[in-house]
Amino acid sequence: MLVLMTADFDFDLESTVPESKEQLLGRVARGDEAAFGELYDQMAPRVLGLVRRLLVDPAQSEEVTQEIFLEIWQSATRYEVQRGGASTWILTMAHRRAVDRIRSSQASRDRDTKIGIRDLAVAYDEVSETVEVRLEHERVEKAMSRLTQLQRQAISLAYYGGLSQSEVAERLQIPLGTVKTRLRDGMIRLRDELGVAS
Repeated sequence: MLVLMTADFDFDLESTVPESKEQLLGRVARGDEAAFGELYDQMAPRVLGLVRRLLVDPAQSEEVTQEIFLEIWQSATRYEVQRGGASTWILTMAHRRAVDRIRSSQASRDRDTKIGIRDLAVAYDEVSETVEVRLEHERVEKAMSRLTQLQRQAISLAYYGGLSQSEVAERLQIPLGTVKTRLRDGMIRLRDELGVAS
């Protein structure tokens, strides 16, 4: 036998209707953590899906999604109902954050590439470099042999010995003016011998 029983409780229909996202955002703006939890439960899958589609990397997507919800918590007071729906506001914020992350990553990669290119040692042919240096050295030796002994001595001490004009004069025990003349005349003659334009 079937017996019908009636319950003696008040059933409030309005309490079972879920709040809209706009209402939840209003409560979040007043610091309501429970409303933030409900909003998170409703929006997190969509936000993560959007961000993941843009970033592809799951770890970065989760990190950006976390940043977005932190921003929602901190800036919920700036949400204006008359400017659009809460979902639109949140997803626009998510899209902007994801694009910012993409740009930041690209700028970082570009910076790393520029540094890598700058620090890359350029390969060169050591054999040809050695040959060129040897040929140039032979040309200079040949040109030096055409100088007078006095000019060659002054230039060797100044350029190969690293002495100043005063030190050359002291070493050779001659006046400074004489050293300057020998160096000048010797350099003019070397320039002519090597075919270097002044």
